[in-house]
Amino acid sequence: MSHFDFLSGRRPPTYAAQAMVATSHPLATAVGLAVLSEGGNAVDAAIAASAVQAVVDPLMTGIGGDCFALYAPAGGPVRALNGSGRAPAAATIQALQAAGLTDHIPQTSPHAVTIPGAIAAWCRLHADLGCLPLARLFAPAITYARNGYPVTPRVAQDWAEAAALIAGDPHAAALFLPGGQPPAAGARHAQPLLADRLEEVAAQGPAAFYQGQTAARMVAHLRALGGLHSEEDFAEATDGAEWVTPISATYRGFEVHECPPNGQGLAALLILKILEGFDMAGLSQADRVHVEAEATKLAYHHRDALLGDPDHCPGLAEALLSDAAIAALRARIDMTRALPPALWDEPPHRDTIYLCVVDGQGNAISFINSIFHGFGSGRLDPATGVLFQSRGAAFRLIPGHPNAIGPRKRPMHTIIPGMVTQGGRVVMPFGVMGGQYQATGHAAFLSAVIDRGLTLQQAMDEPRSFATDGVLQVEPTMPADVCAELERRGHVLKHLEGPTGGAQAIRIDTMTGLLEGGSDSRKDGMALGW
Repeated sequence: MSHFDFLSGRRPPTYAAQAMVATSHPLATAVGLAVLSEGGNAVDAAIAASAVQAVVDPLMTGIGGDCFALYAPAGGPVRALNGSGRAPAAATIQALQAAGLTDHIPQTSPHAVTIPGAIAAWCRLHADLGCLPLARLFAPAITYARNGYPVTPRVAQDWAEAAALIAGDPHAAALFLPGGQPPAAGARHAQPLLADRLEEVAAQGPAAFYQGQTAARMVAHLRALGGLHSEEDFAEATDGAEWVTPISATYRGFEVHECPPNGQGLAALLILKILEGFDMAGLSQADRVHVEAEATKLAYHHRDALLGDPDHCPGLAEALLSDAAIAALRARIDMTRALPPALWDEPPHRDTIYLCVVDGQGNAISFINSIFHGFGSGRLDPATGVLFQSRGAAFRLIPGHPNAIGPRKRPMHTIIPGMVTQGGRVVMPFGVMGGQYQATGHAAFLSAVIDRGLTLQQAMDEPRSFATDGVLQVEPTMPADVCAELERRGHVLKHLEGPTGGAQAIRIDTMTGLLEGGSDSRKDGMALGW
């Protein structure tokens, strides 16, 4: 029998028999559960919950951002939806150089704003798989946007940390710094213009956002900031969300599914396949952190060099997930010392909310929506109330690079929903938020659950580490003796003051149908079901 420490302050897992929703915000979880109770399916609940979070968690997500999803119908194959936006048709390296950008695209630059893909993704999911009217699904979000919502503790903390960014744009500051200050936990905040946008989409579909007056106003504002956007760019995005074939890899007898490039799910699969060659259950904590760090450095090195718009890196997943590539990468790990990453020679060199739902029919969706950085680009259109994402900041300004900015290209994306199956049956939709950390988070979470038999909540609550930018970031809860051993092996540790990322997951017992849910204690949300 499992032992739960009820004095630790950590929540136990959630169990339910019929259906479950797990999100990072309590209002979103409640709305998703209500939709399921009214006969909505997993897709309906995910859309409704995401719409609420676009209102009540504005620094993490919004209709000015992008969306990816993995959908697994009961007894059917996993499908992937790419709802990421594209660069304007006029966006070229030469055009950005003429605008004074030579090294990178700053977060607050209008050139960091790609055409938002979220609304197109929500509407494609609803048209193909939803059953309740869109007006019903958006109703709670519209109410919160128009009449106000209470700011939750974690949202308030992150909001305060982003105050300087918000202050840099007068329109964002007017909305998000009422009285010149970020709202405190429990304060009431409203976004009435966002309510108008959701009402328009509910009544008229995606064209209400991508065409006509709303699109014209967004384009006018972006161009006034120096952007290259056009009304044609927005109009072409109306039906821009695409169903694509997932990529996958086996891990200890399970099949792990990710969205293909331009998402970084490939990096998560690379890390997992490298870890599969080690006895992760028998290793010490220091050894596990070391292996995960070394695998991360190898996977992210390949991601940064090779991954971009799928049209510009064909065959990449197949090449990097081959037995030869994995064996070569795994062999580069030295258990006694940290090493710099190196590319495998054979392939040609060519911040976010996550939620998941399992409904009463056994359909599952893994769903992620993001504006990239906290408050995205920090640029808000005062005429429409749309806060724009900063996803274009991920583009490179290197000619010939697969992730170089170009007309109508999609940038490399950090947001990645995950799905686990076994024997063709869904086992678990899961996801880990946290910007660049997400691929590492996927691998670490799955290894904790599969290799060491932790509950979903236990796996989420473990101390996190992330090898990035030449250092190994560790949360404050990482034991001191583990940190000392990692430093002895040559890792340069960066001790974080706060938490890294957040996660949600729902595990389905394929024998009994029991649902186990987890929602990261680092966030405000929860998993609920019945």
